[in-house]
Amino acid sequence: MKPRHLLLALAVSAGMLTLASCKKDAAESPTTAAHAPEGETADQFVARINDEYRKMYPEMVASQWLSATYITDDTQLLESKYNERYLTQLNDWIEQSRKFEGKQMSPESARALRLLKLSTAMPAPKDPEKLAELTRIASRMGGMYGAGTYCTGEGDNQKCRQLGELEDVLRNSRDYNTQLDAWQGWHTVSQPMRKDYQRFVELVNEGAKEMGYADAGEMWRSGYDMTPAEIAAETDRLWGQVKPLYEQLHCYTRTKLDAEYGKERGEVTGGMLPAHLMGNMWQQDWGNLWDLLQPYPNAGSPDITGALQKQYQANYSRELAKAGPGLNTEQLFKVERAAQLDVAKQMTERAQDFYTSLGMPKLPESYWQKSQFIKPLDRDVVCHASAWDMNMAGDVRTKMCIKPNEEDFTTIYHELGHLYYDLAYNKQPPLFQNGANDGFHEAIGDTMVLAMTPDYLKSIGMSDAGLSDEALVNAQMRMALAKVSFLPFGLMIDRWRWGVFDGSITPSEYNKAWWDLKARYQGVAPATPRGEDFFDPGAKYHVPGNTPYTRYFLSHILQFQFYKGLCDAAGYKGPLYNCTFYGNKAAGQKFWAMLEKGASQPWQATLKEVTGSDKMDAGAVLEYFAPLQNWLKQQNEGQTCGWQDTAAVETPAAGNPEAATPAAESAAKQD
Repeated sequence: MKPRHLLLALAVSAGMLTLASCKKDAAESPTTAAHAPEGETADQFVARINDEYRKMYPEMVASQWLSATYITDDTQLLESKYNERYLTQLNDWIEQSRKFEGKQMSPESARALRLLKLSTAMPAPKDPEKLAELTRIASRMGGMYGAGTYCTGEGDNQKCRQLGELEDVLRNSRDYNTQLDAWQGWHTVSQPMRKDYQRFVELVNEGAKEMGYADAGEMWRSGYDMTPAEIAAETDRLWGQVKPLYEQLHCYTRTKLDAEYGKERGEVTGGMLPAHLMGNMWQQDWGNLWDLLQPYPNAGSPDITGALQKQYQANYSRELAKAGPGLNTEQLFKVERAAQLDVAKQMTERAQDFYTSLGMPKLPESYWQKSQFIKPLDRDVVCHASAWDMNMAGDVRTKMCIKPNEEDFTTIYHELGHLYYDLAYNKQPPLFQNGANDGFHEAIGDTMVLAMTPDYLKSIGMSDAGLSDEALVNAQMRMALAKVSFLPFGLMIDRWRWGVFDGSITPSEYNKAWWDLKARYQGVAPATPRGEDFFDPGAKYHVPGNTPYTRYFLSHILQFQFYKGLCDAAGYKGPLYNCTFYGNKAAGQKFWAMLEKGASQPWQATLKEVTGSDKMDAGAVLEYFAPLQNWLKQQNEGQTCGWQDTAAVETPAAGNPEAATPAAESAAKQD
């Protein structure tokens, strides 16, 4: 899973990209309640705000795009000032809206006013000095993350690596100490953020309280057409449905790590998995452990990375021939860069083809001219994949540093899902230009990824694997290493932040609480002590970027529901895991109709239109992975599964009804 991220302090209500800044004249002389038109009705007020919002949006997003694709002190300053101007205007709009409370208005206007109040993940204090301080901190933390570098050695022997290179170590190395060094190295970049983050929490809590919420976490949980308590309980219910499947995958993985590294290194006390051995910096996707976890090495499985590498080599040979003989080092490097850009665009074109096969439009030409496809050589950028709607009028972009591998290939399908959602609901008023809830936005592209079945991959030349019983288990395992492994991680980040926001996790225990929650939910632990001199939460993009994370957990439930609904719409009959709706216009029409609704109605109604149910449910997840779950139970027979998490008893997770119970009270022998 590569969820859609932005290194931004702002996030539109239910999970879109960002909100916009004011134009300079509007920001310096904001409309105030006193200057609102005389006799303005609530419906007229909403219409005016939508108009003002649409006009100011492009400048804010442009400043954020610049800050993410050209990281300097100057661009961070520009982003900070535009954020400041926007938040000042947003506070003013919210203040103006108070006079319409209890007044007669259309249902659409009532919904728009509620969404307006929830339209930032970074509620800012009204005090101008504190608001300015908040935006400076947000931009500074974002810059720290984007430019984060781990250096070893001195002088001419010094070697400095950024996140992508350190991730490559975890992806490709199987040397215990080499992986530990890379993992620990990246986690040094977040240590300077700790003091900033503590102050950041104080400021957003003040802003949330001024809006009438207990704290920023309660405000985040208010954006789901449910009460804050109801959405917390709902996520716990959904986790309860899928937890047994995760525990089986965890048990199998631990056995394989023990075999590779020895029991003394393959697991941490209590049967937990070592954080640095999971092939991913945050243990949220275990797909890079395929060489260790593949069930049947000789049964065949899609080799997407191999196919993409061949495509890159073909591009390289073509560019080499085009350049002619006798090239010097600089010319050879240019050939290599051209081949990298070619394969990145080819991968993106292939992803676009899935969407257009359903009857959706091609991406605009400006997309291909303005997107960041590969990492520039002349500046620091944020490589974390993200999708951008620049102007609510068709200027959409992705920002990635694409490499020819399976992870980046599926990430492109995910990111284009955001763009097609943006394009579909661009006809809605700006306050409704968002996902039905924030999990919807994250689930669109991943629904397409689920439809990338072996048959589909074979049809596009990415695989020649069949679907024998053994090949089926292989295919399911590949998907589970991305989807199932992510589920507890998708919960724990916001469980940590909810506790930080409500004060149950104090600054003196930031790091302890982080690892307590990772132990409880993921059964993962660091191999070496991580005291309070570290700030490991900040090593995850979404913490300094202030992006709510429950959306990603919900998306991993919703995408399977969407997938099943579209398979039904396509008339598919057969096992769910083998369905692809590629090329099916009926499924595409149903999906597009859902995307067009945006946030204009409660998500329950939108969900029902696609799935027939107005409730989120993990039943489709379990149906999809039924063959794998049965296989895992057989493999784990006789093993003691689960893990012992003593810290979970001592430090309950904020907002979690199960907090007093260790995550692995289920440790038991499989029989």
